[in-house]
Amino acid sequence: MNNLERFLIEAKKQTYANANIEKIQSTRLNSNDYEYKKDNMVYHGTKFIGEEVVYINNKTCWAMNYHGVTLDESLGEVAMDKALRPALMMVGKDNIIPVRGPKEFVNGEYKYKFDVDGDLNYFNGTETVYKNNIKIFELKCSGGLVE
Repeated sequence: MNNLERFLIEAKKQTYANANIEKIQSTRLNSNDYEYKKDNMVYHGTKFIGEEVVYINNKTCWAMNYHGVTLDESLGEVAMDKALRPALMMVGKDNIIPVRGPKEFVNGEYKYKFDVDGDLNYFNGTETVYKNNIKIFELKCSGGLVE
């Protein structure tokens, strides 16, 4: 479990949270896919109704599904660059499971919150981004070990 946790933290920082990372060719229309490999582990993430999957020795080990809704379309990439991506780069910095970002992150007028129940075996979470205390984005996620 410790190897999985460390791998997830590293993979998340090397995919969507990293604005400079290269995307791979998507298998779905209008989607972005990301991939990270290290040793015998592979992480595959998609955006935006999506999933993340970790494979160990080509066998599915862990997965997460998610869906997010932008409540103020005028903010788009600005909110992602000011609140979401910096928060996601902080994955693993506090005592919650490393499936999204930290419990809370503030960057100027933007505030990120992530509430999650469970552990890497099985979890459900809600991520929210606020601008000036007005909710502008919400994401629901769930996942865990796959046998």
